[in-house]
Amino acid sequence: MSQRTERVDELLRQEIGAMLTRDLADPRLGFTTVTEVETTPDLRHAKVWVSVIGRPEERTEAVTALRHAVPFIRHELGRKLRLRRIPELHVVLDDTAERGTRILRLLSELEAGDAAITDAAPSMPDESLPTPVARLPHPGDETDEPPSAVAPPVPSRGRRHGPGRPAGRPAHQHRRGTHR
Repeated sequence: MSQRTERVDELLRQEIGAMLTRDLADPRLGFTTVTEVETTPDLRHAKVWVSVIGRPEERTEAVTALRHAVPFIRHELGRKLRLRRIPELHVVLDDTAERGTRILRLLSELEAGDAAITDAAPSMPDESLPTPVARLPHPGDETDEPPSAVAPPVPSRGRRHGPGRPAGRPAHQHRRGTHR
């Protein structure tokens, strides 16, 4: 992402957030906050990520109300900002706070040793957590095993030797079709 798109993203986030508190009087918006704005490199489209505090149906109503207000918001942005083109705004519900809260709750229940974790109703039924996988060793990692027990790295097959040429060919024959 370029510096220009980052500046435009931040400017749009601030201005739309200010409009939510100052200019939009729709009671369905409730506690709505603009968390992030992502514009495309050509600045024609922008995703506006919003976080809404409330029940799931209140969140849906707030996003619907905000999508309804997009033409007004674009008009006001055109009056206030010195941009050649005001991007098309696409409102998206940001649920990272709710997911983070749920993960923290699950971790605290695990820490406390509660057996009721499996009985708890998930707040987001479509959500799935990532499957844990074993971490591969990286250079500089400290190991508990003695150095002799660590296996040496396995060389990969088909690796090229030197800058762009296969092993065993002279420098003048490194391109395909030039071998005689």
